[in-house]
Amino acid sequence: MTAFRTLDDAGPLHGKRVLLRVDLNVPMEGGRVTDATRIERIVPTINEIAGKGGRVVLLAHFGRPKGKPVATESLKPVVETLSRKLGRPVAFAEDCVGSAAADAVARLQDGDVALLENTRFHAGEEQNDRAFAEQIATNGDLYVNEAFSAAHRAHASTEGLAHLLPAYAGRLMQAELDALTKGLEAPTRPVIALVGGAKVSSKIDLLQNLVAKVDMLVIGGGMANTFLHAQGKAVGKSLCEKDLADTALRIVEAAKAAKCRIILPVDAVSASEFKANAAHETIPVDAVPETGMILDAGPASVAEINAAIDEAATLVWNGPLGAFELTPFDAATVATARHAAERTQAGKLVSVAGGGDTVAALNHAGVGETFSYVSTAGGAFLEWLEGKELPGVEALRAKG
Repeated sequence: MTAFRTLDDAGPLHGKRVLLRVDLNVPMEGGRVTDATRIERIVPTINEIAGKGGRVVLLAHFGRPKGKPVATESLKPVVETLSRKLGRPVAFAEDCVGSAAADAVARLQDGDVALLENTRFHAGEEQNDRAFAEQIATNGDLYVNEAFSAAHRAHASTEGLAHLLPAYAGRLMQAELDALTKGLEAPTRPVIALVGGAKVSSKIDLLQNLVAKVDMLVIGGGMANTFLHAQGKAVGKSLCEKDLADTALRIVEAAKAAKCRIILPVDAVSASEFKANAAHETIPVDAVPETGMILDAGPASVAEINAAIDEAATLVWNGPLGAFELTPFDAATVATARHAAERTQAGKLVSVAGGGDTVAALNHAGVGETFSYVSTAGGAFLEWLEGKELPGVEALRAKG
């Protein structure tokens, strides 16, 4: 973590106005927060800064208002849940710049917290406009970024501010960077990556980056069908991007050149319809009937994957192995996730996972809390896996 400036480097916070960029893009229904996970994750950093006498000024976006105020995308409804989770009152400003923001910040006492309105209500946010960033910066003495989930965007509140004020990573950002470093940047080897999900087309960059960095690569979900098809196996009515067969073969060749072992399913759970508890059978992957759909990896595949996990010291996981949202086609994902969790708890595996479906799948398996680190960052996590620089992270790097 020496490459990034963190709160440990920020010095005394007493009396300082701390612009804290957080992720409050939470699910809402009927004006109420329906999943407070992202709020709960930022509570420790907010309370640490407030506990040290800092004046916490929260910056966040919500939805895609496209640079104009939209009543349905106001952050105001988040205040109640945020205040309850923090155990302290949270003031709200009707704008993130101008007199509304300045007045709200001026009223803060040491240890107080205020939330400013949606930064995306201004076009300058997504344009990373320096003048807009300077307006925000007038209300802070230092800047802390706690929103890794928005770090792949070069926006005013995620990247621009870091060049205008002393800038640091918050505790959640620090934990995320630490986990990612252990996952791929400086991992304990051997490293195994498990990549699942529906389509190869959305993860070509990811696969090409991983084969050069990991020792073993498990490909599951609908993606695996494209690789099986490329190898000449019939996949029936399964989800399959047949036009990407050549791409799949190139990835296989790149893996061979990098001495990365690719693990594909050897058996499959096949059904003729995509619905929960559909009639199904477990068959070898070269015996899928014309009317069949591969909806999950079979037990022999799970055994091979788990044996590979036993060889590994580090696991990076993105995407499920099958249609985990439908029983019984969740079996492979659940069994593999639980095995990885057991290895992690035994101190034999560093397990880092991320991506929307991945988080849901691990929680479904009951192991979301037992992996070494589970990222809720979505797009930023995926771009990091693809080997791309994240502007919001790069802006926090220690100079010299």
